[in-house]
Parts: sequence; C-alpha cells; structure tokens
Amino acid sequence: MTAQEIIGKYIKFFEKRGHKRIPNSPLVLQNDPTTLFTSSGMQPLVPYFLGEKHPQGKRLVNVQNCFRAADIDEVGDDKHTTFFRMLGNWSLGDYFKKEQLPWYWEFLTKVIGLPKEKLYITVFEGFSNTPKDIESEKIWTEILENEGLDSKKKIFSYGADKNWWSRSGVPDDMPEGEPGGPDSEVFYFFENVKHDPKFGTQCHPNCQCGRFLEIGNSVFMEYQKTKNGFKPLPNKNVDFGGGAERLLAAVENKNDIFETRLFSPVIDSIEKITAKNYKKNKKAMQVIADHIIAAVFITDAGVTPSNKEQGYVLRRLLRRAIRYGKQLEASETFTAWIASSVIENYSDTDSQLMDRKKIIIGLFTEEEEKFNQAIREGLKISEKIFLTRTPIVPEEYSKIMQIPNKKEFFRNIFRKSDFKETANFLSGFGVSLTKADIGNATISGNQAFDLYQSFGFPIEMVTELAQEKRLFVDIEDFKRELKRHQKVSRKGAGKKFAGGLADHSGKTIMGHTATHLLHQALRDVLGNSVYQTGSNITSERIRFDFAYDKKLTDDEIEKVEKIINKKIEENLPVHFEIMTLDKAKEIGAIGLFDEKYEDKVKVYFIGPSTHSAASGQPHTQAYSVEFCGGPHVNFTGLLKRFKIIKQENIGHGQRRVYATIKDV
Repeated sequence: MTAQEIIGKYIKFFEKRGHKRIPNSPLVLQNDPTTLFTSSGMQPLVPYFLGEKHPQGKRLVNVQNCFRAADIDEVGDDKHTTFFRMLGNWSLGDYFKKEQLPWYWEFLTKVIGLPKEKLYITVFEGFSNTPKDIESEKIWTEILENEGLDSKKKIFSYGADKNWWSRSGVPDDMPEGEPGGPDSEVFYFFENVKHDPKFGTQCHPNCQCGRFLEIGNSVFMEYQKTKNGFKPLPNKNVDFGGGAERLLAAVENKNDIFETRLFSPVIDSIEKITAKNYKKNKKAMQVIADHIIAAVFITDAGVTPSNKEQGYVLRRLLRRAIRYGKQLEASETFTAWIASSVIENYSDTDSQLMDRKKIIIGLFTEEEEKFNQAIREGLKISEKIFLTRTPIVPEEYSKIMQIPNKKEFFRNIFRKSDFKETANFLSGFGVSLTKADIGNATISGNQAFDLYQSFGFPIEMVTELAQEKRLFVDIEDFKRELKRHQKVSRKGAGKKFAGGLADHSGKTIMGHTATHLLHQALRDVLGNSVYQTGSNITSERIRFDFAYDKKLTDDEIEKVEKIINKKIEENLPVHFEIMTLDKAKEIGAIGLFDEKYEDKVKVYFIGPSTHSAASGQPHTQAYSVEFCGGPHVNFTGLLKRFKIIKQENIGHGQRRVYATIKDV
C-alpha cells in the first residue's frame, strides 16, 4: 500500500459518511502574511470553529500539504519531517466523540489493516477548571473491550502539554479568542524497538525512545479562550489530523519513516551521490532528504531564498541540507541532483513539479553556490575565534581522544560543577589537566552559536574544527543558547493566526472589516487595477499591502480616508452570503478564487443589498463585495474613525499602508 492509496482510502471512507471534500489550500497562503506556511488542515477553518457557516456544510474532509518550521531541528529522529501530508476530517457542530473515535478505529483496523494489538490510546487528564475527558475514555474502553483488548493497558492519560490542542499550544499560550480543546491520540507500537532507559524506567505512548509513533489526533474543539479562562464554543467541533507519512510507516511496520517506500528513492539518491551508507549516516541523510523535499514544495509555491519570512525559511532548509551534505563529502551542487530525484518521486501526485523542474533546479544550484562562499567566510571567522584560545598540549589531547565514548565525555565535561570529579576521571586515563587548562581551550556556546547562526555551521562541524586545533566546545552552553533562540522563535510563531488576524478580539475584528472598506476605497481613488496582496491586523493597528507602483499623494490619502469615514458614519450593515464561485464572479466580488473552495464560496457585503443568492439577480447596492471567511462586525458604525498613519514601498510594485481605528 502506498501513501497515495492510504490518502484515497481515507477520503473515500469519510465521503461515504457524508463528508464533502475541500481542496488543498496553498502551502503559502495568499493574503495572510501572519502565517508563513500552512501547517495544518484546520488553519483555513478557524472562523467556522467560531460559529461561521461553511459553504460546503458541517462535514468536511481533505488532504493538506503542510510545513512546520518549528520541527526543523527535530528532523533526524526517524519520525519527524517538516513537510508532510495531513489527512483531515472535521465536524462543524455536527457529530462529536461517539462518532469520531469509532470511525477512526474502523479506518485503522478495517480499512488499512493495522493490527489492533499494536494500537494505543491517549486522552486528556484535565487541568485547572477544565475536567478530564471521561467521555473519550469511556468510548475507547468500550471499543477496546469489544475487540477483546484490556483497556487498562491500552489507554493512557496526559495533561495539557500532551493532550490539549490549539494553534498556539497549551492553554496559557493561547491568545484571547482562539479556539482549542482536549484531544485523543492513537499511537502505533513497534515491538522490534527496545526501550532506552535514558527516557525513563517505564515506556509509554509519549515516551521518546522510538517504540511508539503517533498516527492520528482527534481534537475536540469545544472551548474559546477569554480574558478569564475559557468559554464553550457555540458548537462542539471535531478537528482530526493524521500524517499520511506516519500511517504508511505503521502499515509497513517501519519505525524509521525514511525507510518507507515514500522516502526510500530519495535516500537511495543520497547514498549514490555521497557513496555513504544510510544506516551509518541516518541523521545527516534524513535531514538532507526532508529538507530538500520541503524546499522543493516551498519553491513550487513561489518562494525564493531570502533573509525575510518564507524566503528565510527556504534558505535555512537548503543551507542546513548543504551543511550535512558536506559532512558526507557530497559533491558541490548536489542539492540540485537530489531535488531532481524528489520531483520525479512526487510527480505522480504533484504533476506541476515537472513543469517547474528547471526553475527549481536552477534556484537550488544558485543558492548552494552562494552558501559555499558563506562557508569559506565562516572558516575565516572560526579561525580568528580559535586563535583566542590556548590549545591543549598534543600529548594530553592525544590521550583524551583515546577515551572510550569520548563524545559523552565532551558532552559531560562542562556539566560537572565540581572539577575534582572531572580531574579524577581524566587521571584514570593518564591525563593531567587543570581547570584553567580546560577553560582556556574552550570555545563558548555563544561563539559556537554565532557560527551556527551566521554561517550555518552545525555544532558537529564546529566541534570537528575545534578538535583539529586541540580545543573543546561547550556543547551544553551551545544547547542552552539554541533553546533560548528556539523559544523566542516559537513564541513569535504562536502569535500568528489564520486569516490575517493576530487574534479574534473585538478590536481586531473591527480592523478586519476596515480592511474591506480600505480595499474598495483604494480602488475608488486609484483605479480597479489595485488589489490586495496581504494584510496583518492587530488590536493596535492595521497593515494593508496592495498592488500599486506609485506613492500615494496627500490628496489621495485624504480622499481614501474621507470615503471610509463616510461609510462608517452611514453605519452600513455587514453580512455574508454563500453562493457558487461563478455567481460570486458575476456580481463582481473581489478575491483569489479557485484557492479555498471548489463550488461554493462565502462572500461578505458591506452595505444594503438587493441581491440574494436564490434570485440570481446581480448585486447593485453594496459598497464592498469581497470573498472572505470572516469574522466581521455587523455594522460599520462600530469602527468609529479610520486614519492612515503611514505608507511605504515594499518593492515589486507593491505599497503598504498602516492605519488605525479609534473613538472620535
């Protein structure tokens, strides 16, 4: 069974149960600069969890191409990938736990044939004022007992850090207005993998030893974050997500995802170009395979390497792959060769990749050539850093290099608070060093991180270079610096919210409605060739990007503001209608059609409307007619006063304006 066959069976299974298939959203969402990449199937569906009506109904299913930058540093553990295909099914106020859980069990055991004995379950154990998910536990108990399985040995309870889901993570990190809820995961057990005691005395589904692989997560979206905690959502929703790559690993009973038939052609090509064995170089080859696959799809989405936003992530992926390729002594511009293998491997399901193959290969080659230059510059800087340290004398360093498991020694040498312990250990191998000797020969974690961050040198590469100079690297200090950097990055990522909104507070929703007025007013003043290219809305300000190649004059800005404030004073009604895509085009709705829905769309109107979807008559009176998922205020009068505070050129024939809405 292939990954594509698993996807097909999943879609068919839920279509038989009344689900409508919705299209795969773009990997890089248009008009949504607050989210760099689509990271889950539910990302475009947030307004519908909050109560909006979806054009396709209450039961939805799809497969979504996803990318998660937060997992870049996790790749290399046999199970993590940054790019993956997520299977998703949703209930928007329709069915709930008693339907979802048995259905997924049926899909796993009856449709794709996973052995029921190898499946384990996790449920939410509760926190603060949110109770334990007893209902899910009861449903699973009944399912397992009916299968002749001991539920007490199969069901495990965890807290919010493991069995609670929102786009921002645990409840404390959720912004006001965001939906979330408890979840229940299914894990596959690899009996051929032995438990590693370093991860704890007892193995369990969330143990990191590699025996368990999460293959599906049913999230029960029933809460919305408020200032004082949580309130129930208008409807109880189901948000399921499961990686096709992980399901394939379970079907093939392979604890290493990269050994499945989906990844093996790419791994084979890496082995050929490096003349190295995968089993002996797993992490490096997993990083190269995953990062090149992700980079191919991101490039296909129209992104090019740069030092900003999506372009920065693409550059990071390529350069990290190149670094690991150099460790394997791959030839220069090897990324283009691997990319060619990736494109051929995925061309059956993503035929457009073949059409863009020449562009992708050219871009990868150019970026690799640039990075080779960066490496040369980085080596010069590292040499200067090394000259500030005092090497260990050759005789003593030679003895250290003979220590068994010296990697562990280098890792632990800086953990010891008492140097006597280190000295005693060294003396056992005939090594005599003082604390000052080690300190003077050590590259700090901060220095190592600078080489990693500025020139893309992995810690392994820095360590190898240091060893050539008979120096140490404070790896523990480097890890602390890296974790601090990741924490800052993830915190920033957690604030991103789908639909261009930083949150769903009242002020932010007002700003969303204001962008529709701004969009139309700009077209009124500058001409209908103007169109929106992006937006970012917070409770403090509005940022709006649009296609226009000239600076707005003071007179033009004044005209735009005057139009918008007049529409606010008129207190126009704001409402939406669900209609066919053709009808939306016919009435002149503004939007990026073909990207969200196949046959029906949601269109927001600002102003009185004589049009109705049923009448088939063209719309004539609304001021703004725009394709949008919401949410919006009900009347423009709530916006009070609109003011443009700044404009700037952002290149490529685009302008950006900043604006505020506030009380008069």
